This record gives sequence, C-alpha cells and structure tokens, in this order.
Amino acid sequence: MMEVPSVAAKAIERILELSADLQIKRRATALYSFEFQEYSAAIAAYGEVLELLTGLQREELYSPSLGLLGSVESSAETRAIV
Repeated sequence: MMEVPSVAAKAIERILELSADLQIKRRATALYSFEFQEYSAAIAAYGEVLELLTGLQREELYSPSLGLLGSVESSAETRAIV
C-alpha cells in the first residue's frame, strides 16, 4: 500500500523547491546588491518556515493525539473522495 504524504510533507517539499530556485537566482546576482539581499532574506524566511513545519511534523509522528495536521489531511481526502 502506498503511503500518502502529509500536508506538512507536501509543504516542506514545495518550500524546498522555492528556496532552491531563489538560491540559483541569488548566485546570478551581484554580491551586496539590493536583489542579493532580498533573495537572502527570502531564503532565510523559508528556512524559518521549514524549521516550524519539520517541528510540527515530528510532533505529528510522535504524538498521534495532536490531530492538527491529521485532521486537515483527512478533511482534504474526504473532499476529494466526495
């Protein structure tokens, strides 16, 4: 049986993709330029969100009674079936 990725796992994957794209763009810009600084700030923000999501994901794995992400995932699956 194939395991369905959780909402947190999907979000983490997407944020990693966005962060990688920005890192590529940042490498193509001049060091210390405004654009370089903007990309750096966005990459740092993605890092903070990843830290939060991975923490939630760990809590979901170790504490099934948390239910927060599981309930969101279940309701999305229910809507898809109906």
